[in-house]
Amino acid sequence: MLRKIRIILGSVMFIGLTLLFLDFTGTLHHYLGWMAKVQALEAVLALNVGIIVGLAVLTLVFGRIYCSVICPLGVMQDVLGWLGKKAKKNRYTYSQEIKWLRYGMLVIFLVGCLMGVGAIIELLAPYSAFGRICTMLLQPLWMLGNNALASIAEHYESYAFYGVDVWMKSLPVFIIALLTLIILAILAWRNGRTYCNTICPVGTVLSFLARFSILKIHFNEDKCKNCSLCTKNCKAACIDFKNHKVDYSRCVVCGDCIKSCKFGALRYDNAKLHNKSTKNDSAVDASKRSFMIATALVSTAALAQEKKHVDGGLADIIEKKAPERKTPIVPPGARSLKNITQHCTGCQLCVSKCPNDVLRPSTNIMNLMQPVMSFEKGYCRPECTRCSEVCPAGAIKQIDKEEKSGIQIGHAVVYPDFCLSALGENECGNCARHCPVGAIEMMPTDPEDELSPSVPAVNENACIGCGACEHLCPVRPLSAIHVEGHEVHKMV
Repeated sequence: MLRKIRIILGSVMFIGLTLLFLDFTGTLHHYLGWMAKVQALEAVLALNVGIIVGLAVLTLVFGRIYCSVICPLGVMQDVLGWLGKKAKKNRYTYSQEIKWLRYGMLVIFLVGCLMGVGAIIELLAPYSAFGRICTMLLQPLWMLGNNALASIAEHYESYAFYGVDVWMKSLPVFIIALLTLIILAILAWRNGRTYCNTICPVGTVLSFLARFSILKIHFNEDKCKNCSLCTKNCKAACIDFKNHKVDYSRCVVCGDCIKSCKFGALRYDNAKLHNKSTKNDSAVDASKRSFMIATALVSTAALAQEKKHVDGGLADIIEKKAPERKTPIVPPGARSLKNITQHCTGCQLCVSKCPNDVLRPSTNIMNLMQPVMSFEKGYCRPECTRCSEVCPAGAIKQIDKEEKSGIQIGHAVVYPDFCLSALGENECGNCARHCPVGAIEMMPTDPEDELSPSVPAVNENACIGCGACEHLCPVRPLSAIHVEGHEVHKMV
């Protein structure tokens, strides 16, 4: 029963989080967004006390069941390990805890957090690893499948689906995601939960609490025949059948050992209560324990399109290129570069949800894989607040539409040497015409001659840095006007 409950709840979390990352329509996060917010590291960074306390209590009662049910990367490793067991049964062995590696990785992670080195956090955090695998590897395939359905529907004059752009948001991050998947697949296929018990900082922190959990896996030495089946089926390599001991700091309470034991020599309960109940000749009802686990997990969880091509296929349009910005632009709600650097885990959820293709992962080593803004594909529409709605770590604080329209994340800078209007080649004015806050005005280059070529003039006090001017500027490959980010956002 314990194993069945774990599989059902783990499957719900895994499928739900996967769909959350794959969805590009902006609908599922209203129903599934809580699944991201109950992730341990993200809850700590967001200072979500209710979730933190809930997960701590859950671990102190049931052990590291978080790693088998709530963490999507843990469930993904179970799937990969299950495939490995199909190829070879009884494949695992007991091994001693590799303390120097396990605690060494935790120290490196903590130092990275204190020093603000985003690359360390993003590479080691489990939810972030899962997020970049979904966003970089799976979402493009999902979108291609959608486009195929859109083509079929269009043939039958149906508009049930609509086509979307599929593009490479970041080649370096794509490579990192691919390598992450390959390494995890090899480790899980061969050795089960190696990543969880040697590299994962969340698993190591939870292990300190799991040692003192009320419910644990215990041996009944009188029934044990030393057949070693429990050890050979333990993906965490934490069961020493020879000495009848379990390393509770590594046990993820998957229930595989109990299922594999043919003699009923393993039980999941509290040893003291079990001994007391045995003396009173009252057996512990396993179904009630499983119901308690399901209730606790559900309670913890409870705490918690518009893209059109305008060339009509009549001409080859040169792709826009991103300018070299002195200061990167981060989303409204991030408040400052410092805040997003300190809180973001690079999970890519905001990147996968951006409806205008403005967000993409950074390739800068200090904030690797954290979201930055660029306007080659679209601009940050004042009415869109989706990234602030989905961020689970508090890196992008939730804001409403009215608040967003007054947040200045940067300001526009004009390069007259490239501007069509300033050069007298064309009366353009696209930037001024489409500025949503009216911060750009076309002014004559010669104030005394109204017929002289016009050049955009930016009111920096009114500009919010949305990027509409940069995106809609017809100059290619670099726009004649671009946005420079602000280290600290302010209200205008």
